[in-house]
Amino acid sequence: MEETNPLGTEKVSHLLMQFSIPAIIGMMVNALYNVVDRIYIGNAPALGANGLAGITIGFPIMIILLSIGLLFGVGGATLFSMKLGEKKPREAEQALGNAFSLLLFSGLLFMILGQLFLAPILQLFGASATVLPFATEYMRIIFFGAIFQIVSLGLNNFLRADGQPKLAMVTMFMGAGVNIILDPVFIYLFDMGMAGAALATILSQFISMVWILSYFLSRRSHHQIQLKNMQLKLPVATRITTLGLPNFLLQLGNSLLNVVLNMNLLAYGGDIAVSGMGIVNSVQTILLMPITGLVQGAQPIVSFNYGAKKFQRVKEAQKLAILTATAIVVIGWIMTRLMPELLVSLFNREPELIEFGSQALRAWFLFLPVIGFQIVASNFFQATGRTRSAIFLTLTRQIILLIPAILIFSRQWGMTGLLHAAPFADGVSALVTGIWYYVGIKQLTKEEAGLGSVDYEV
Repeated sequence: MEETNPLGTEKVSHLLMQFSIPAIIGMMVNALYNVVDRIYIGNAPALGANGLAGITIGFPIMIILLSIGLLFGVGGATLFSMKLGEKKPREAEQALGNAFSLLLFSGLLFMILGQLFLAPILQLFGASATVLPFATEYMRIIFFGAIFQIVSLGLNNFLRADGQPKLAMVTMFMGAGVNIILDPVFIYLFDMGMAGAALATILSQFISMVWILSYFLSRRSHHQIQLKNMQLKLPVATRITTLGLPNFLLQLGNSLLNVVLNMNLLAYGGDIAVSGMGIVNSVQTILLMPITGLVQGAQPIVSFNYGAKKFQRVKEAQKLAILTATAIVVIGWIMTRLMPELLVSLFNREPELIEFGSQALRAWFLFLPVIGFQIVASNFFQATGRTRSAIFLTLTRQIILLIPAILIFSRQWGMTGLLHAAPFADGVSALVTGIWYYVGIKQLTKEEAGLGSVDYEV
């Protein structure tokens, strides 16, 4: 019954804290998977800058893995939350079962394709002859663990939607904690190099997957994964995929962005520029993962209350999320202004790399303060089922604006232009999202006033 579900009755600010803080902590910890690998690899004498470049080349593939987990995880959890809000628990459990099947199948497919076409993929993604052996050693093992990452990441969204935000956080803590402990053991003690870093990553993801499955296959969960719900139903699978598309396309675009970026960095600055941007990517991951966690925490609140037609609660959750996101990115922006050299030196202390990395950090994050709003406002359309609007807005920054800006600005102004493509895309995308969001909230207010359902899709 609705009155027993706190998503529809409890104070919105308390709910946002309850759901978002564990998600933020969890995403920050989850970000450490790739970042810790880079820190250990960058400081390993036998790996250094080439090792950093190798993992940077593999980063777009890691993003694709993430995107598949989000496609079926966020899409499934959004449908799950909306059906619970509509008081349709059986349909919610069917969304859970179908999403789990989609996660399993896609993880297995990704693993097989990765093993078959590893070298050509890495060369396509910009690996030079020097860097290719480092990237190959790392990514071959990562591909073997693809199913672990996709399933654990995807089902983590259902933990929050099932009312277990703290358990979702603990799951990420477990995985990242194991990774942090195993990394130095495999890389330094066993002298396994790139392979050691990758092995530590997939073992930690395996533990996370087992932990989540033990919850959803037990009576502890409010809604279990059941065999009867795992049989794919086309309308359910299609709806899950549609709802997850904005996150999927955003991350896929991020992967394409990194490929274009790596190729242009190689052309204008060589392997040292690729290594330096690997550090920038790591810092960006740390700075923006709290926003991802905030959005994940807000999603079930917004989706449930939208399904329950409690539009005032939807608007209140959005307002609080935007204010919080802006505060987070402003703090991150100040750090990139005051201590760029310190941030770069965590990964590698080669003078040339510190010089380039510091310059790149200052330029790349120039308009960081507007990004919190852009991400949260875009997610509003996804959480309320306005998929086309969400897809358009999430692609604006990374694909529609940033990739062309990198290609045009680098040709006009070289490396300086390339590094300033990001603030250009950040500023324009925030402006476009602001206009879209203003219209969206006005239409929601009309619905609240009882003027009927209004479509404000693209």
